[in-house]
Amino acid sequence: MEAQNTRHTNPMIVVAVVALMSFMGILTETSMNVTFPALMEEFHVPLNTVQWVTAGYLLMAALVMLTSAYMKRRFTNRQLFTAAAILFSSGDLICGLATNFWVLLAGRLIQAGCVGLCTPLMVNIILDVVPQHKLGTYIGMANLIILIAPALGPTFGGAVVAFDSWRMIFWSTLPVALVLMLLGMKVIKQYAPTDQHYAFDWARFLLLGMALVSLIVGLNALGEMQLGTFVGLLIVSIGLTMLFVKRSHIATKALFSLQVFKQPAFLYSFLPYIMLQFANVGINFLLPNYVQDVFQATSLVGGLILLPGSLFNGFGQPLYGWLLDRFGGKVPLYTGDLLFTLALVGLMCWGPQLGVVGITIAYLIFAIGRSMAFGNSVAYGLKHIDKEFQNDANALYNTGQQVTGAIGTTVLALLMGSVKRPGYTHAQNVSAGSQLAFILLVIFGCVIFVFFHHLVNLKNLPEDKGVDL
Repeated sequence: MEAQNTRHTNPMIVVAVVALMSFMGILTETSMNVTFPALMEEFHVPLNTVQWVTAGYLLMAALVMLTSAYMKRRFTNRQLFTAAAILFSSGDLICGLATNFWVLLAGRLIQAGCVGLCTPLMVNIILDVVPQHKLGTYIGMANLIILIAPALGPTFGGAVVAFDSWRMIFWSTLPVALVLMLLGMKVIKQYAPTDQHYAFDWARFLLLGMALVSLIVGLNALGEMQLGTFVGLLIVSIGLTMLFVKRSHIATKALFSLQVFKQPAFLYSFLPYIMLQFANVGINFLLPNYVQDVFQATSLVGGLILLPGSLFNGFGQPLYGWLLDRFGGKVPLYTGDLLFTLALVGLMCWGPQLGVVGITIAYLIFAIGRSMAFGNSVAYGLKHIDKEFQNDANALYNTGQQVTGAIGTTVLALLMGSVKRPGYTHAQNVSAGSQLAFILLVIFGCVIFVFFHHLVNLKNLPEDKGVDL
């Protein structure tokens, strides 16, 4: 067992450094969304292929996050952070030097390991040092750093493409990542013991990993109208998942415990959480491409439309977390879902008539509502999940977030390009396809409300026994 003396280190400094490294990963991820037209032109690949820059990244991050409960118990915080920084820097180098699309994709998959390690690490450190009655506020403060990235990412990526090359996204972030690595190696401490003999369940990991990969590849095949391939891979994904569940009942090695699904607070917070992530990542892909295709806007404008909403998304996190700690779950969860749904209704009904300014305002309302509900669904869940299952829950929250993000990008890209009516212009077809995507997300908003209603009305929840720091 291993533990470190931490008396002289403010844990929030540690959280901030880890969150900043996650910020770098998310910045590059969201920056790439507005580079798709440039990548399609340079590498001569279609949209369904290019979207793997985002979908593949999210999927790989999800696979790494699957291991976070094990990683927490097996390795020190410093070891995990250093590995994350090395993966990010290596990915920067590969992407910056990429001579074809597949080298670029390989670099992105390597880089995804950074977010896969750092995001759960940040929350696990908070769980180690923060009392439960303050989780909302502290998780909100950490998310403030991470969620600024989506605010800056599309704008940054759009500006880079407009004034230079998409490669500068990677060359400009490389020195920052190296500085953060050196800083992290100095300040990051250990707050809980580790067990170097903690065995990893490779069999279950591979089963679930292959199930997720089969699902995402199948959805991509559906986007290319390969219905047989989609059905076949869907059956494979379901079969592998069933094998995973069967082995989990007799497993003796570590991955994560399925017992967490018997916690009602987890189930009713996890499901809306992943649906909100599906919507967020999907919309962040759809809207920049929507304004470029429908309104003939530039890539820079495509990035700028997300900036106001993303800024409110990030800077509002401490306030949203405080609302949860102060007033309980109903106020932030119900209000957030209402704003989220109303914005999508506006896009569904009047998208082509809104123009660039109207789309920007709609996304602002969407982002405020989604952000208010998103972070607080996790914080509320973690407040009321038994302590012994919190690490497992954190692993699943983060994995689910990445997987559904990848699915969201794939599904909304599919719907966006699904309408090909004779006599329609390209802009009209994209507009009609996007309307189908908005309808789907409005339905999500209604379902999320039902889950939140069950969540905030649960009985016999674990008491908060936290104490002030």
